[in-house]
Amino acid sequence: MSFYSKFSEYYERVFPFREDVWQFLKRYAGSPGNALLDVGCGPGHYCGRFASDGFNALGIDLDEAMIDEAQRRYPEAAFRCLDMRRLEKTEGRFDCVWSIGNVLAHLPTEALAPFISKIHNLLKPGGYWIMQVMNWDTLAELTNYDFPVRTIEANGSTATFHRHYSSITPESLQFTFSLKDEDSVLFEESVTLYPVAIERYLKLHEDAGFLYEGMYSDFSGSALRSVPGTGLALVFGRG
Repeated sequence: MSFYSKFSEYYERVFPFREDVWQFLKRYAGSPGNALLDVGCGPGHYCGRFASDGFNALGIDLDEAMIDEAQRRYPEAAFRCLDMRRLEKTEGRFDCVWSIGNVLAHLPTEALAPFISKIHNLLKPGGYWIMQVMNWDTLAELTNYDFPVRTIEANGSTATFHRHYSSITPESLQFTFSLKDEDSVLFEESVTLYPVAIERYLKLHEDAGFLYEGMYSDFSGSALRSVPGTGLALVFGRG
């Protein structure tokens, strides 16, 4: 059973469409008619919104159930079930490409440079690439980290959403996330993530030929913060 199939009842409550994310992406998407690519699109919220505004939006995700849901909800956008390491299988070139929600942390270290190079090749001159992950530098001195617990309301019931990093090293960590009610664990999964220092992200993009455009802590455009559990959004352009 896929991630989305197991988690679908609560997914929209945990990961809703966010207006601040949309506005941030829109700054770099350009004009209606432009071609956009969402790498790790999930159920397709942002592709759907862009498509409704006249953009040619394509979303890819490895989870077939996610793609099925995206196609059902946003038929005006295009979606494909595709491993992000196989970006060369997408057709055409894009004015803006993004990958948000810590998706890139699922790439093993050796796969990151080839992935960034493929992104560069897919962008049109003058296009933008936006990536958002955890600010791994803030966890460098820790071996474990617990995110604040979130309370989720769905279908008349209440659940709590838990996220935990364990076995943190410079090379990898274990990410465990779960939903619980008062009596039981509703959902739990653990995956390996691959942290990368900010300096390394910047160097890999420089080596691939990208132009640095900006660095932020979140989609409001806030300056980077040295607080564990905060994010990192990087924007690069292709000259």
